[in-house]
Amino acid sequence: VQLQASGGGLVQAGGSLRLSCAASGRTFSNYVMGWFRRAPGNEREFVAAVSWSGSVLYYADSVKGRFTISRLNAKNTVYLQMNSLKPEDTAVYYCAVDPSGRRPVASTVRYWGQGTQVTVSS
Repeated sequence: VQLQASGGGLVQAGGSLRLSCAASGRTFSNYVMGWFRRAPGNEREFVAAVSWSGSVLYYADSVKGRFTISRLNAKNTVYLQMNSLKPEDTAVYYCAVDPSGRRPVASTVRYWGQGTQVTVSS
């Protein structure tokens, strides 16, 4: 199983980025797919996740109203649209696949992507 994340980069505050994570090696039926991030000196934290059907969405309070998560099962891909970015969103973003069927926590994630850097300048 491989999770290939892309879409990170450098953007000014207020700008937007779209992250993608394509999974290969198997189909993740009934798995939750989502994103975590780790800023320098901080623990890895949950950002957003989406259920297999796409009908259940989970967001951290810090990103609600600014980030939108979605998935396309036909492509085994999860997306994170990030708008109104702030300098505090600067982090390495990791895609994650969790079989628990619930809002993911790091300990229940089974597969991790390699991470993509997002840097927001003020």
